[in-house]
Amino acid sequence: MRAAVLYGTAGSMILTALVAAPAGGEPIWPDPAGVAEMRGTAVAAERAAAAGIHFGKCSKEQPIPGALQCGTVTVPLDYAHPDGKRIKLTVSRVKATGKDAKNSKRKVPRQGAFVYNPGGPGASSMYFPLIGFLPEWKPIAAAYDLVGYAPRGVDRSAPLSCQDPKHFVKAPSQSPTHPSESYKKERIAEAKAYARGCARRSGSALRHYTSLNNARDLDVLRAALGERKLTFMGASYGTYFGALYATLFPSHVRRMVFDSAVNPDPDQIWYRNNLDQSAAFESRWADFRAWIARHDKVYGLGATPEEVLHSYEKARAQLAASPAGGKVGPGQLQGTFLEAGYYDDYWPQSAMALSAYLKGDAKPLIEQAGPHPEAAAEQENGNAVYTAVECNDAPWPTDWRTWDRDNTRLARRAPFETWDNVWMNLPCAYWPVPRQEPLDVRALPGELPPTLILAAERDAATPYDGALELERRLSGSVLVTENGAGTHGIGGGPNQCVNGYLNAYVLEGRLPERSAACAPHAQPKPAAPGGRSKSAESAETSAGSAGSESSKSSSHSEDSRTARQAP
Repeated sequence: MRAAVLYGTAGSMILTALVAAPAGGEPIWPDPAGVAEMRGTAVAAERAAAAGIHFGKCSKEQPIPGALQCGTVTVPLDYAHPDGKRIKLTVSRVKATGKDAKNSKRKVPRQGAFVYNPGGPGASSMYFPLIGFLPEWKPIAAAYDLVGYAPRGVDRSAPLSCQDPKHFVKAPSQSPTHPSESYKKERIAEAKAYARGCARRSGSALRHYTSLNNARDLDVLRAALGERKLTFMGASYGTYFGALYATLFPSHVRRMVFDSAVNPDPDQIWYRNNLDQSAAFESRWADFRAWIARHDKVYGLGATPEEVLHSYEKARAQLAASPAGGKVGPGQLQGTFLEAGYYDDYWPQSAMALSAYLKGDAKPLIEQAGPHPEAAAEQENGNAVYTAVECNDAPWPTDWRTWDRDNTRLARRAPFETWDNVWMNLPCAYWPVPRQEPLDVRALPGELPPTLILAAERDAATPYDGALELERRLSGSVLVTENGAGTHGIGGGPNQCVNGYLNAYVLEGRLPERSAACAPHAQPKPAAPGGRSKSAESAETSAGSAGSESSKSSSHSEDSRTARQAP
């Protein structure tokens, strides 16, 4: 689930069972969390502890403020063979300020390193340490060195590629909610070609980009930072390999925060999680339309959610016939509104762009939804990592008829995101390397220190059932819910109740005795065409400070839709 998240499930449904046969008759890895890998992790961690990380100036190619330092940590490509090929992961840090945010004369004792992962797969947290300059994060930044990193495959960390970036983004594009058979055949052919491209461009290394290896890399990073035990916060997909870490290395955990939790049930990874995600986005899309309808005097898109949907479909039809600026079609429109499904701070600007377009001014929509060729390499890299990790992690249906049947049924009740989610993940049906069987995430009483789970009740990218499942599986965990809200990633955001629980845990190790709830943060205020809401500006400031990626990357080779977070 790809997105750097600083703060910004589906209802029950009967779905066809997942067909577990691997693609092309390839064998499933017999024991991806076996003894050899555990020994290899211990060897790599010992080496990393001895070497440490030599932090210094960051790359000249990356304009980063001087407070941020960068370094590298070396990890095995294959943990079963720690003396074989090794790769370097880039790491960033801002040292603990030691300054009390409320009393500058009071010194705050350092508690160690606070490592953050924003999700994905395929997102980097290299800019995350800069978040410590924002008021919501200053208490944590006072006590901890804030540490970000680019996971394996991402950016400079042994980067993956499946396609020439020049051919990755194509715009304008279509985004049919009920695709024709001919359109499906085109997308199947693209998925097969993309899977072949991943194998061709990455070779034998491709199989080693997995969530289990991301968890092992995290333990090596812990050792390199000189930490006996890890303090970690993962958002979205970061919660999944964080949960794998807690299962594999429970004695190495100091404190762990799971923000917007992926459902870790092995049967959910990843095919069923994507089905649940598509269903949940339909509910969040309904929330957005209801908000627009309440502000009809500002936007003129309709006084009911149904009227707003009619306006949206009218724009889709017009863009299909004549793309805005020659580069924004229905696919780009859907991508922009999908992003708004992640973060309600984007509601005002998305509604404003749609309103302006239907009134004859396409400029705001082109600015928001148009492709950005300068970002093509980064987008292609992120999409490659997303695809490799999710395809490697688990068996997927290899018969197109399974995908077609399940998603045709789902699209009848959840048309907004269903088929675009299919095209995003379809290369996994034709994946050319062995799959793993997902690890059974679990911690029995006394095995793991208490952990904190944060979740918004109406989050679409990681539906709420995932947080409930993670709480059941990790004994001693406590769930804090933002009731009635749907922003993806809520820690350190606008909800002071949520932040109170986060700070109490991270700074003091203190959790409520049982699961707790917070009232929702205020919904954004509307922005009239030509204007901007304060909430949107605040969201961009926060995201930019941490180097936020967009949510789950564009459907490869078809469009430059905003990234979608892996379920």
